[in-house]
Amino acid sequence: MAEHLQDRTILQGGVSMPWVGLGVFQVEDGDGLVQAVKSAIAHGYRSIDTAAVYANERGVGQAVREAMAGNKLAREELFITSKVWNADLGYEETLAAYEASLEKLGLEYLDLYLIHWPVKGKYKESWRALEALYKAGRVKAIGVSNFQIHHLEDILQDAEIKPMVNQVELHPYLSQQPLRSFAKTHGIQIEAWAPLMQGQLLDQPVLTEIAASHGKSVAQIILRWDLQHGIVTIPKSTREQRIIENASLFNFELSDAEMDRIDSLNRDQRTGPDPDNFDF
Repeated sequence: MAEHLQDRTILQGGVSMPWVGLGVFQVEDGDGLVQAVKSAIAHGYRSIDTAAVYANERGVGQAVREAMAGNKLAREELFITSKVWNADLGYEETLAAYEASLEKLGLEYLDLYLIHWPVKGKYKESWRALEALYKAGRVKAIGVSNFQIHHLEDILQDAEIKPMVNQVELHPYLSQQPLRSFAKTHGIQIEAWAPLMQGQLLDQPVLTEIAASHGKSVAQIILRWDLQHGIVTIPKSTREQRIIENASLFNFELSDAEMDRIDSLNRDQRTGPDPDNFDF
């Protein structure tokens, strides 16, 4: 169980990944993004999650370099994730996409590279490319995003290396319990995107009641719920105060009864696309 913002989980293969990171989905490239990433790192975050399709890798890379210099950090202290987009799936295409992301980020390697969506008929060739990058030492860890159980079963049939991470939409209204159980059985770390349901849960009555009892925000309650379930979480924010608040998760604990109450909120309700019905 994480006890500090910089605590890490150990992935298959031995790489350590911070339990809490900053997501930058829908954050426009530019000064606001750069300042948000720099602020997060200054306040103790060590994990930044981006993707090719977010079109902000250059800004993330600039922020990472400036933050390393300003905070006297070595590259190895940070954990940077990006993802290959649907249009670049395929063996050679994925290899080229990885090099393009590195060039935009201005980095020599990524800590984690993910297949962004399970595009039917294409993701297995991309997985071979990720395995090749991993075996060549070009990337520290590899995984997938938005994969359901049947997609993971398909990958595992032929994979030489198991996915180390599956990053999925996950929050109290979409708790993904069957997927989490499957991942745990196979040693795949679950990571939550949209953990706050893009703000839609901030007035949820059960969550506001639990938050009030702890003197915490609803966001902090949800993120703490993630951690106590062993879920890596990457809340998005560009506001410094919210970035600080989202990391203040380690001076309280949810009871078993509170965890059960939050678990019971599940509605299998998504804010993003259904991976099985997404028009790629």
